[in-house]
This record gives sequence, C-alpha cells and structure tokens, in this order.
Amino acid sequence: MLSIYNTLSNKKETFERPKKGQIKLFVCGPTVYDKTHIGHARTYIFFDVVKRYLSHLSYKVIYLQNITDVHDKITERANQERVKPLVIARRYEKYYFAAMKKLNVASVTKYARATNYIPEIIKQITILLSKGNAYIIQNDGIYFDLKSFPEYGKLSRRTTEQAEDAISRIDESVSKRNKGDFCLWKFYSGEISEPFWETKLGKGRPGWHIEDTAITEKNFGPQYDIHGGGVDLKFPHHEAEIAQQESASGKKPFVQIWMHTGALLVDGKKMSKSLGNFITVEDFLKTYSPQVLKLLVLKNHYRSPIDYSDRIAKEALIEWDNILQFLAKLNFVKKINKVSKTLSSDIETLLTKFYAEFNGAMQDDFNTSKAISSFHLIINEFQKRIYSLNIKEIKFIEQRVVNNLNLLGLEVKLPKIPAKIAILGKKRELMRSNKQFIQSDDLRKEMDTLGYTIEDTPLGSFLWPQKTSK
Repeated sequence: MLSIYNTLSNKKETFERPKKGQIKLFVCGPTVYDKTHIGHARTYIFFDVVKRYLSHLSYKVIYLQNITDVHDKITERANQERVKPLVIARRYEKYYFAAMKKLNVASVTKYARATNYIPEIIKQITILLSKGNAYIIQNDGIYFDLKSFPEYGKLSRRTTEQAEDAISRIDESVSKRNKGDFCLWKFYSGEISEPFWETKLGKGRPGWHIEDTAITEKNFGPQYDIHGGGVDLKFPHHEAEIAQQESASGKKPFVQIWMHTGALLVDGKKMSKSLGNFITVEDFLKTYSPQVLKLLVLKNHYRSPIDYSDRIAKEALIEWDNILQFLAKLNFVKKINKVSKTLSSDIETLLTKFYAEFNGAMQDDFNTSKAISSFHLIINEFQKRIYSLNIKEIKFIEQRVVNNLNLLGLEVKLPKIPAKIAILGKKRELMRSNKQFIQSDDLRKEMDTLGYTIEDTPLGSFLWPQKTSK
C-alpha cells in the first residue's frame, strides 16, 4: 500500500485510490525573473519521480504546474533592465524549460501561466468579496481578511498573529485590518513599468497567492488530490491558498495531501547571489551530467534538507559512475559470453528481492534514498560473479536495474570507447598474451594519460573512461 506523509495531518497516510483512478497533482512552478537554480531543480526532479512512479502503479496522473509570470520580482528586474515585465518573464521561462529539458524532467501534463487566468482570478476575488472574506482599500488594493478564516495556519501550525512576518512588498499597507492580511488585487499606481489589466474590479494586477487557486480551480475544481512544493512555500503561500479556496468554495479540504520538499542549502547557508553561492542548473551542468544532479537529489529523502557542497556532488558522480560501470561490464560480458543458459534460481530470487526492496521503499512515502541503496546491494552481489553470468541472466539483471533507474528518471547512456583507445586495448591484450609485460605496461600508462583505465578480467580487457560526468 502506498503511504504518503501529509504535511496537513503531520503523519504518513495510506493513499486511497481516487474513485476514477485519476490523480490530480499540482506543484508550484517557478517565478520567472532569474535562471533556475539547483534548489528549484530539487523540487521538480522529485515530483517528476512522483509522477513516474504513480504512473508505474497504473494511476492516471494529471500533473499541473503554474508559471508565475506576473510578480513584483519580475517588475523589479524589468525596471533594472529598462524593459517590459513580460520580456523578463518570457526570457526566464525559456531558461526554465531549457533546464528541465536537459534534466529530462518531462512529466508535467500542463503548464499554466498566471497571465492566462486573469478572468478566473477576478471571479475568485469577486466571490471572496461577496462572502466577506475580502475587503477593498481605496487607491490601494483588495485584501484577504485573515479574521474571516479562523483556521489560517493549520498547515504550518502558525497563528494569524505570526502572519505579519511573511508579507511581501505587494501586501504592505498601513490601512489593512490585520497586519498579516495579504493582497488579492493591487490597483494600478500609475507607474509606467507596472503591469496592469482593465477589469470590473478596477485597473490593476493580481497578488501572488490568488494566481494558484484560480489556476487549480479552473483545471481541477475546488478540491483535488496532491499539492506539492518547496518547504519555503508552506507559509505563507500555501496557507493563503487554503484560506482563499476553502473560503470561496465552502468545501474542505481544499487538498487531500500536501507534500513539501526540504530546503537545499550551500555549505550550510541559503543560496544567495550576494553570498556568491547561487548555483544555476546551467552552471552545474558545465561540470556534471544531469544524472549526477538527479542522483544527488534522490539520494536524500525528499523531506530532508540537503546541504550542497562540491564534495557531495563528487560523491554522486562516483556513485553514478559505479552504476554505469556495472551495466557496461554486463554489456561487455554479454558480447563475449554468448552461451544462453537457464536463469539460475538464486539470481531470480535476488532480483525478486531487489525489486521488492525498491518497490517497498518507493511505496513508503517515495523514499528514493532507500530505493537507491537497493541498487548498490544488487551491484555488490553480482560484481562477485559478473564474468560467469550467461546471456539470459545478464538480460534479466539489465532489465530489472535499468527499469528501476528509469522510474527514478535516471537515464542510462553508456560512454562510447573511441576507436583509437579500443585499438590500443587490443594491442595491449595481444602483448600480454605474448608475455611482453614491459610493453604492455607502457600501453597501460599511455591509455591512462589519454584518460582511460584498463581492467584485466577473465574475459579480456575492460576499458573505462576516467571521467564520465559529461
């Protein structure tokens, strides 16, 4: 049975299959004012795995992700560069999609730009005004009244009195009823660079929180199954979403299960350009492969924080190299040992146990860390007798390992050995067979200089690049 930790209830819950077998999943997408960094990527890599695994369990998953393309941070960036806010939004939206493509994070069913949902935003604000959950401050904006929703804070376990420490610039107003009240609609101030829409509520732009509930209500209705995002969004953003949607619809719960990924720090500190520790996906991929970043993320339980350093990136690189090398050796043996025999019972038992451990880990709140550990156990077991395996056994092992890697979004692409290196390897093998050991050692050193190691096996020389990160 699949169990998922629900932030709302603060415990793991058995996930009940929806009546129609369809899961509605929404994950907070990027605010497109800068390049995507590895902290953002952590959340999107994980939920890509969630979608993959739920689909593996035969669920039909509709994965919706918003694009926040109207926001004060976008406007600030536009003012700095003296361009229109949408120029900034479209530029960094492209960066985001490019980063996700490189990482093969491809499970999102639909992306929804906030600017395409202005009518739905207006409709929801109108309902909140009519119900007394929102109020107007002339020449300022429309705000949500926290006192109208006594359950505010039930997700993060914070009170309305604590809400004031999380307001953003758009939420600031000396005329608010409560310090923590947040803005639903900001009236146009007259600044040329400020984006606005002409609506029945007046000329202005939406607040951040209302964008997401308008998007999800339009696509999913007032209630749905799973909402995901980074832990930094739990308060106030997700609290505001709950307050808005449950007030507007009168239905509870707004979302059945809330899932939050832990923070990604860099050497113990939050990523910041001013600290010089801001690592974009683009920059990370200049040194390491997408698989290294994904493995680095998935080695940690999604709810735990990750303290990133170059050391843990290198550790992930070594782990991924070991997995690839194991699969390459299977391929190497398969080409030489062409005798097809029956599958031995102990190997079948081991692989059945491997799948059970992997599946058990994933069904226990998507424990990717434990799932990845199961790969190392199976690799260590088969390394001992890899050169005596027959083709049928190799194919069975490959299938199990590669299929499970794919469920984690980890793509297997074995490095190609250049013809020059392969020729040197064969030449060295011939020298060894003729007991020309000095010449053989010289060739080993030459290949080492060229960036390739050579392993002498019972079936011949196995060649492998010293660096497989790119």
